Formats: sequence, C-alpha cells, structure tokens
Amino acid sequence: MNKPKKMRGKFYFLIIATLIFILCIAVRIPRMDWVVRQMRGALNMACPLQISERTITPLNNTKHLLVSAYMDQRVNGFDVRIIGIFKRDSIQPLYCVFCCPGQLSNTTPATILQHSDNFGFPYVTTDVMCRIPQNCNATHVSLLTQPGGERVFNQTWLPIRNQKTKGKEEEKLQFNFTVCISNLFGGFNNVLQFAQTLEMYRLLGVNRVVIYNTSCGPDLDRLLQSYSQEGFVEMVPWPIDQHLNPSHSWLFSKSGGDVHYYGQLTTLNECIYRSMDRSRYVLLNDIDEIIMPYKHNNLMSLMEMLQQQHPNKGVFLIENHIFPKKPYEPKWGPVPIWRGVPGINILERIYKEEPDRNVYHPHKMIVRPRMVQQTSVHEVLSIFGQTFKVPPDVCRIIHSPISTPTERPLDQLQVDTRLRNFTAKLIPRVNTVLRRAGLLT
Repeated sequence: MNKPKKMRGKFYFLIIATLIFILCIAVRIPRMDWVVRQMRGALNMACPLQISERTITPLNNTKHLLVSAYMDQRVNGFDVRIIGIFKRDSIQPLYCVFCCPGQLSNTTPATILQHSDNFGFPYVTTDVMCRIPQNCNATHVSLLTQPGGERVFNQTWLPIRNQKTKGKEEEKLQFNFTVCISNLFGGFNNVLQFAQTLEMYRLLGVNRVVIYNTSCGPDLDRLLQSYSQEGFVEMVPWPIDQHLNPSHSWLFSKSGGDVHYYGQLTTLNECIYRSMDRSRYVLLNDIDEIIMPYKHNNLMSLMEMLQQQHPNKGVFLIENHIFPKKPYEPKWGPVPIWRGVPGINILERIYKEEPDRNVYHPHKMIVRPRMVQQTSVHEVLSIFGQTFKVPPDVCRIIHSPISTPTERPLDQLQVDTRLRNFTAKLIPRVNTVLRRAGLLT
C-alpha cells in the first residue's frame, strides 16, 4: 500500500541529488564533502521518505511489529506512545527519532513497556514510550536499534496521532460512545446477529463502532461495507496472519501459536487510543455481547447517573450473562423475512444462565479512554482513576454466543426479555440495513 510513496520519495531524492551534482560541475566546486552535506540536507527536508499506511508495520532489524503512534503526555517524561507487538525473548534497546519540520531530530532512548497479560504467547502487546527533543514539533516517529548514526533510506515512519489531545475539553469530543470490536477472522459470516447488535447499539446511543478485520465472509463484508459508507462503522484492516501465526484461542498452553487470539489485546489497546481524542466513553466487548442498561433506556442516561455517583471512576465493569442457544422461545421463531440471512437471531433467546459468583466470572468494560493506559480483555492493567463494578440489576451484558459447551435444564435458567422492549424499533432498522446491503429480497 505504501509503494507509491516509497517510489515518489526515491524519485524526488534522485532529482535533488542530480541537480546538486550538476551545480557542482557548473561552478567547479572541488570539495565533495559539500555535496554530501547538501544531499543530506535534501534528505532531511524530504523526511519522512516512507510513511507507513499499514496497520501492522515490521520494525527493521528486529522481530517486532509496530501498529500506531499517539501523542500521550499523561506520563511525566514522555510525549509519544507507540503501540506494538514485540517478541518477548528478543527485546533489545531502541531509540526514537522524530521528523520535525524540515529536519530529523537527534535520537532519544526509548522506554519499552511489555503489558503484563500475554497468556503465555511468545508475542506480547508492548508500548514504546518516547520523548520528543526540544524545539521539535514532531509529526512522525520511527525507531532505530542504534543511537545516532546515519539514517537508512528504507526506514519506515509512523504518523503521530492525537496531536491536540492535551487540554481538550470533553464537551468538544465528536462522539459520546464508541464500541471497539475485536477481532473478525476465519471467514466469520454471522450477518443477522451483527446487524441486530449494531442496530441495538445505535438505539442505545452508540455513535461509532470500530472493527478490526482479519477476514470475514462475503455476506458480512457486504453489510460492513454498507455501514462503513454510512460512517457508523470504522473498518480497520488487521492482517495479523500475514506476519505471525495467530492463535484461535486465548491460552498458549492449549492452542500454541505466536499471539493471543489474533492480537486481540493489541487491538483493544489500539482502539482506546484511536478513540481517545474523539469519544467520551469506549465500550470494550465482542459482537455477540450487548452492554444493556436495565434501569435506563440508553447508555447516556446510565453513564450520567454512574458518573454523578462515582466521579473518580474511569472504568466500569459490566457483568457477563450468557443467553445459551438452547432452549429458545419456539413461539417467537425467526422473522420470516430473515430466513435466508446467515447468522443467529438473538431475539429468540430469552433464557439466561445465572453466573456463579463464587468462582472467577468475567466482565467487559465501559471506560473513559483518557483515564486508561493499558487494558486487557476483562480488566484494565494500568489506569489513572478507579474502577467500579456496576450492579447487574443496573446494567449487564446480554451475551448470545453461537454455541455453548453445556446445556442446562430449563429450571436452572431465568427468563429475561429485555431485548424485546426494543423490537418495535429494532426489527424495522435491521430490515433496512439488510436491504440496503442487498441481503434481503
């Protein structure tokens, strides 16, 4: 994707070098070191020559991968946070170099922070913290394995995002709620549940959904392209399988592979920083989960109450409740028009399992992104504020997995028809988006 930029950069460099050489001949300058200095100046003026437009960029001379760079001045002594995926047994000293307007900066030593959750996999989500030198209004950053020295022509640069985050008022943010979905892989084609969940979130007040896509089925791709054109969904390409052997599971000892669950931990962190400058709240959950308020009709009313009661809290843990595949409500049945649409109908599921709170029970989260430094799947790893566990009668997750490993008898389940409170608005909306994507006849 970045080949044209690379070729243009080399072309411009050759033109400048040729002009300098011609000038030297014309004025008969004998000192070739002057030519070298001018060529270096031309290179500096053109920095960066190669700007990565990829979501996963290999770091030269290492086994590591870089994802994105963000301005982050919340930690004293640092200005920029680079999110990456590093091989744990191959981490070596690194040095940050910045592109300032018209010149390259001096290198500064990087601080490398491995996230504490790696679930035994060889590769781990990693933050590289950099300090920008004085008098440098940095626009791009790169990492080197040696301090100082000559810059190689094929060095790849990352744009520094969130340049105006510091001091920005929450009231001016673009979105109130962003949902981060990670990750689509394996030709996933559960169209009906996807449409139902996204439209349910829209009814609850979500403004933006970010999805990291390794691969999905053709029908789901049509649906997501339609949502992207509308602007509700932001699709982030995530070709992790082109760089590593990603695991289909969360634990290395059970599945092997290079990285946890197609890099889920990295995408969740990347999504928080991607949303930090534009969204008041971020919801971290999977597509088969709906964070559902039970005492409010939308997420804003819920969060206004929770923030008023708990002003110092930056992370709100939402308890998971599973709605299994069987039994389901036979009288409801699928809406006839949906019979040919791939995927499950979550409106059939009105029976839920009561969690066993005597053992570890996972939660998902609503977070204030600018209070989070690092996150895992079910809890944050580093936070500036505090965490609050939301009572399940106030808000809980409606989790409708495609399948469940065990089937409980009916007398061990509870009836929960909360989703059906929204069907009068939900069903027409689902029909509209499916028809717009050409998935309904």
